[in-house]
Amino acid sequence: MSRLFGSVRSRATLGATLVVAVALVAAGTALLLSLRANLTSEAGTRAERSAQAVASELAARTPLDKLSGLDAEDTPVQIVDEDGVLLAASEDLERITGTGTAEVTPAPERSDGDDHDDRGDRDDRDDPDDDHDDRGDDDSLDPGEISPGASHANGTATIDGDTEDYRFASVEVETPDRGRLTVHAGAPLAAEHSAVGTALTAMLIGFPLLLGVVAAVTWLVTGRALRPVEGIRREMAAITASEDLRRRVPEPATHDEIARLARTTNATLAALESSVERQRRFVADASHELRSPIASLRTQLEVAAAHPELLDLDGAVEDTVRLQNLAADLLLLARLDAGERPAGTRVDLAALAREEAAGRQRVRVEAEPAEVSGSRGQLGRVLANLLDNAERHARERITVTVRREGGEAVVGVADDGEGVAEADRERIFERFVRLDAARSRDDGGAGLGLAIARDVAVRHGGTLTAGAAPAGGALFELRLPLAGADRGHAPDPDRP
Repeated sequence: MSRLFGSVRSRATLGATLVVAVALVAAGTALLLSLRANLTSEAGTRAERSAQAVASELAARTPLDKLSGLDAEDTPVQIVDEDGVLLAASEDLERITGTGTAEVTPAPERSDGDDHDDRGDRDDRDDPDDDHDDRGDDDSLDPGEISPGASHANGTATIDGDTEDYRFASVEVETPDRGRLTVHAGAPLAAEHSAVGTALTAMLIGFPLLLGVVAAVTWLVTGRALRPVEGIRREMAAITASEDLRRRVPEPATHDEIARLARTTNATLAALESSVERQRRFVADASHELRSPIASLRTQLEVAAAHPELLDLDGAVEDTVRLQNLAADLLLLARLDAGERPAGTRVDLAALAREEAAGRQRVRVEAEPAEVSGSRGQLGRVLANLLDNAERHARERITVTVRREGGEAVVGVADDGEGVAEADRERIFERFVRLDAARSRDDGGAGLGLAIARDVAVRHGGTLTAGAAPAGGALFELRLPLAGADRGHAPDPDRP
């Protein structure tokens, strides 16, 4: 079962079919109940009209054997007195239920004297125990008057051997000669049963067909909608197998979620390609940078082994220190690339700037207290790299400034050298990049100092930019959020 409904397409089809099935069952049930109620009400209205017609004849003193309502073939009628005695019934009525009187054979007619005596008894209004007086007081029906309402009930009747369901209506009438009589008249419910049965049959046949159509349409529409997703999946599988990150997934010419998924996937592939290419260049550049001092050191050691008197000890130490510094830089870059988060301690940039400037002859510090949150060691490395870079290019003076600006601490390192051309102000932050003026490995280093400084600044939530100093040299400006300052949130470009 899990494999059968393991795809989005099958689950969407199943879900849509179930929802439509529940809706159809609910609508069909409501329709059948409404149809049955309407047809039953209509049958009750017909039965009430029949009962009212017979009651009108009784109110007009029509003899029981002359009543026209007793001759109807599909309308069973019973007339009972106030004692529940059956006085008259329809012809060919063999059995009846639902009227409260199961008798179908009228009681024998009483003599005129008995009738007169009974009527005399009923007309004796001085007798406090007279039932007619009580009914007159309770029901307030005058002789010849018919009750305005009727009661209804369902039952069965057998007429001339045929048994059917009926809707019965009971109407009371006060006759001048027989007292209070009740007329029970029925209307057949065959039409109601037939209509409900026909509707139910149509639903039992039509609903499965409709559900089949819904399932088929949902299957086709879902498959068509998910076809670009399958294309994206196949292309991603091919990219993974070939390891060719230059390839891109197809982007549908639509503006829906799948098109946005394809664009995001391509953007991710582009970023991954850039990261892998950057990593390859990094490894190649690191290998190149390491090869030179290692080869130089090996040469010196081999010469020293053959001719000890020719050993250049200072050069060997210098190459060893350079290897040590390069290894430390590479290790720091690896930690930064791995997403290492800086420690959340408070660091006073003014004190840190004075500490890093100590011992440097041409450096002047102008700083006001500005605390940030981060790693003291990494931030000190940023200032040291900026000062080392400034010392390599400055003529006479290097100025370090620390100030607060809004919710940020701003550290500026300016020199009076030749400065950095505007076209190179971003390129110098790339790894292993050395401009022509600093091409020498002895003087220019490995080209990792500024790259490390910018990476550390970004990890601390800040920025590092290069510009022109007032004295005409280069100005490197480090901006970091002050400790405890509300840095806000960057807006989401995908959010409207």
